[in-house]
Amino acid sequence: MLQQLLEPTPLPPSIKANRIPSGSDTYNEVLDFLYDEAEMLDNLRLGEWAELLTKDLEYNAPLRHTRSTSQFDQTYSRNVQHLHENYGSMLMRVKRITDTKSAWGEDPPSRIKRLVTNVRVYRIDDSDDLKVESYLLLTRSRFDFDYFDLIPCVRHDILRREDGALKLARREILLDQVVIGTPNLGVIL
Repeated sequence: MLQQLLEPTPLPPSIKANRIPSGSDTYNEVLDFLYDEAEMLDNLRLGEWAELLTKDLEYNAPLRHTRSTSQFDQTYSRNVQHLHENYGSMLMRVKRITDTKSAWGEDPPSRIKRLVTNVRVYRIDDSDDLKVESYLLLTRSRFDFDYFDLIPCVRHDILRREDGALKLARREILLDQVVIGTPNLGVIL
């Protein structure tokens, strides 16, 4: 039972025949969603960002391992996670950052820019949800340091339309790094 609670729901496959063309109305709506989300997070509008989440949210970042080329499909371990969040725990993270003094890892807040690229959008068979794959490069600057952290990753999202607007129902973050070169993951990817 505990194992079932810890393992994320498998993502549907990305079927090339279901890919939504770049420039279409649906593609542009998804692109606007991702850009608006990045702007909200970069500017600490976390309460507004939380309104983009569905109540059944799954938000995961599995652990990465270094494997040989022949074992490349085993690079990520989905039963061990850097992040394993749901709607309630994500709201607690937002509240902790915005409404308490206990988020010392982000007070003063990091200066962050999220660069979202390589966006691909897919229809999901037998569903109105959309699968979205995108690359994210997060830059993070702290205090008065002259260096910054880079967090590159691939995100696999499920977007769902609720009350006429797109919302984030699922996000799996596949970090490029085996050892994360940042002091904490107190930021939202």
